[in-house]
Amino acid sequence: MRIRLVIRYTAISSLILMVVMSVSAMLHISKVQKNFVENAIIENDAVAEIILRDNYHLMLEDNREQLQLMIEEVAKAPRIRRVRVLGREGVVSFSNNKFEVGTRLSDKDDSCSFCHLAGSPALVDAPVEKRTRVFSADGTQFLSITRGIYNEPNCSTAACHAHSPDQKKIGVLDMVVSLDQMADLAHAHHVDVITSTFICLLILSLGHYLMTRKYICDPIQGLLEQTQALAQGDLSARISKLSRDELGELGRSFNVMAENLSQAQLELKEWGNTLEQKVEERTREMQEIQDRLLRSAKLASMGELVAGVAHEINNPLTGILMFASLSARYPDLPPQVKDNLDLIVAETGRCAKIVRGLLEFARESIPEKKPDSINRVIQHTLELVSHQAIFQDIDIRCHYAEQLPDLEVDADQLQQVFFNMFINAGQAMPNGGTLSISTALDDNENVICIQVADTGSGISKENLERIFDPFFSTKSQKGFGLGLSVSYGIIRNHGGRVDVQSVEGEGTCFTILLPVEGDLNREEEESV
Repeated sequence: MRIRLVIRYTAISSLILMVVMSVSAMLHISKVQKNFVENAIIENDAVAEIILRDNYHLMLEDNREQLQLMIEEVAKAPRIRRVRVLGREGVVSFSNNKFEVGTRLSDKDDSCSFCHLAGSPALVDAPVEKRTRVFSADGTQFLSITRGIYNEPNCSTAACHAHSPDQKKIGVLDMVVSLDQMADLAHAHHVDVITSTFICLLILSLGHYLMTRKYICDPIQGLLEQTQALAQGDLSARISKLSRDELGELGRSFNVMAENLSQAQLELKEWGNTLEQKVEERTREMQEIQDRLLRSAKLASMGELVAGVAHEINNPLTGILMFASLSARYPDLPPQVKDNLDLIVAETGRCAKIVRGLLEFARESIPEKKPDSINRVIQHTLELVSHQAIFQDIDIRCHYAEQLPDLEVDADQLQQVFFNMFINAGQAMPNGGTLSISTALDDNENVICIQVADTGSGISKENLERIFDPFFSTKSQKGFGLGLSVSYGIIRNHGGRVDVQSVEGEGTCFTILLPVEGDLNREEEESV
């Protein structure tokens, strides 16, 4: 069973308050009791002095009967229980109790004790605390007070006594006073103190309970409820009432934690929602990189095969071309034979061009790089091809970025790349169109981007993936399918990359990326 914090805290603090206030009340009661006794001693000592002064003349006149009557009258007062006068040797001379008159008291009697402290002879002018004592009898408290009767000049010369002038103390007044009234007052005071203490304790405990519940337990209970709600998955749980103390700081920290958890869950949901898309994008990127690597490997293998085949057929092909050309020059050849030889020469020349292209594709000569401006290389290539007939109805638009950094390139090889792309673009627009050429610097990837876009017939999706393959061409009987393959190899030897986007019937855009520093192909291979 869980005990509420406010009850436990209030009980502990109330117990501490009760102990402290009880000790304080006891000390206060003890002090008041002591003060009452001291006041009673002072008052009754004054009463004893008055009695002695009232009986002074009767003692000088030795009027014993009148003195006895006066002592009896004084003893009739409500608070006074006993009055007696002791003479020398402890003999009771006068008393409200007539039966003890003439009796002799022992030195150890309470009435004689103040005169014989520690067994010493009778003392003179003993302090009041030595002349009084409080005792109980039959359930009632009494105050016994004694006062010395001293030898004055009138006493030593009076006719009643024959006291020597050297004798200081000639008797003792012994009086016993009831302390019932003082006990009643003390009891009433004790009751008031206990009652006020209990009321104060009750008020303090109630106030402590209310303050603890309002400023400590209620905020803790609110924090506990919101913590439980958060633990059950309610991320909207917040502490609304925040105080300016440690509990307020704890509440603010809880709100920050809940906000962070809510934000983290939202990010996880968003990440989960976009994870599939990111995986697809990454898969597509990896597939593209893998396709490029596969294309590079295929071109490399094809290059080795082509080089071997070209070398093997180049020599016999040269012999056929040479002897066919010589034979065709004889003037006495029949027309049909001459026509056949001319056809052999033409077709052999065509085969020689194919072999020459194969050798250029397979050679992959190391580029001789020098610092040069890519804008200059493009512009120079345009000047070479723009005067050809296929560009008469084509609008050429150039957008060169200014202040491009120079690149370490083989200008002749890049000129061959741009020449192939420009010619292909012109052939794709037989009825005219627009050829757009642009350059730009991508600071993020530290590359120069060259785009060659036309508004021609475009390339179908199934052919788009094969355009860089050797011997593949979309031009029927107009090419050997080696131009883009050779261009692809040149760009790769420069550490760059070639991408192509095309929509059939709308046009084609080639994008060439040349690194300012480094090698894009090596970075892709390392990322894979």
